[in-house]
Amino acid sequence: MAMVCLTDFENYAKEHLSKAAWDYYAGGADEGCTRDDNLLAYKRIRLRPRILRDVSVSDTRTTVQGTQINFPIGIAPSAFQCLAWHEGEVATARATESLNTCYITSTYSTCSVEEIVAAAPDGYRWFQLYVYRDRKLTEQIVHRVEALGYKALVLTVDVPYTGKRRNNLRNQFKLPPHLKIKNLDGVSQETAGMDEYGILVNTLDPSISWKDVNWLKSITRLPVIIKGVLTKEDAELAVEHGVQGIIVSNHGGRQLDGCLASIDALPEIVDTVQGRIEVYLDGGIRTGSDVLKSLALGAKCVFIGRPAVWGLAYKGEEGVKEVLQILNDEFRLSMALSGCRNVAEINRNLIQFSKL
Repeated sequence: MAMVCLTDFENYAKEHLSKAAWDYYAGGADEGCTRDDNLLAYKRIRLRPRILRDVSVSDTRTTVQGTQINFPIGIAPSAFQCLAWHEGEVATARATESLNTCYITSTYSTCSVEEIVAAAPDGYRWFQLYVYRDRKLTEQIVHRVEALGYKALVLTVDVPYTGKRRNNLRNQFKLPPHLKIKNLDGVSQETAGMDEYGILVNTLDPSISWKDVNWLKSITRLPVIIKGVLTKEDAELAVEHGVQGIIVSNHGGRQLDGCLASIDALPEIVDTVQGRIEVYLDGGIRTGSDVLKSLALGAKCVFIGRPAVWGLAYKGEEGVKEVLQILNDEFRLSMALSGCRNVAEINRNLIQFSKL
């Protein structure tokens, strides 16, 4: 069967992954309301297309942190990608390198950052980071990825504790013995063990605060981007603390159930930031018109998580490329049908929120 939209990849992955792996990727926190609302929120937003605009030529290129990428769709940090495909993150890195877009590598990768860079030496990559109880561990990782040529640090700030993911508990999810979190080889994973959510026990630090953002900035030359902002109050604090970007995110609905859908949180954050730093978004992107709506509401770029994993499950590197290409083709078509010839022409005049 021809794969024509992201739902086709989702259906394939659901059929072919093990139940534990599917549940790990697909699951949200508690009842999954926020996970589901990330998708439903896009359906409440209507487009106001302009006509007769000569859209014979279109250009989807944009820049993030001063670097040009071919389209405003990158890969969000997703853990344990070797569960979906034997090459895991290496395949994802190759796919994003070949299409010239941004790949955010997860701390919890099942390939090491060295393996990823070796596989795709010319790729444009950011690194997703946690501040650990052991600050030296965080510092070692920062210096390691900086030396490898990663271009930004993406600090995940919405996990002082891990959300309750019911299916992981039911399945007693553990990373299979042949896989390891390779970026944390310095930590004895056998001794520390992993919790029921697949996270190393006692590594995350619930005391993390804005002072740790200042500390992180003091130990690196890389831009620091904060991932997990959902309110204008925290967006303002992010700007005040000198970060270079915000990813509006609710962790794919895997942390606090019942919080805002990412796209619903986006406008107030963009209005607060007022262009002082770049604002990005992840959560719920499934079609090219979702990308268009996100950019119209002020996102500079969007990042996809689960769909990249579905692409991996389908055909590894080629599957991730297909997912990105389909999404970009849909985005380009939605742009043209809305009367936009390039990314700069996309603005909030395109948007009307449904009264329903």
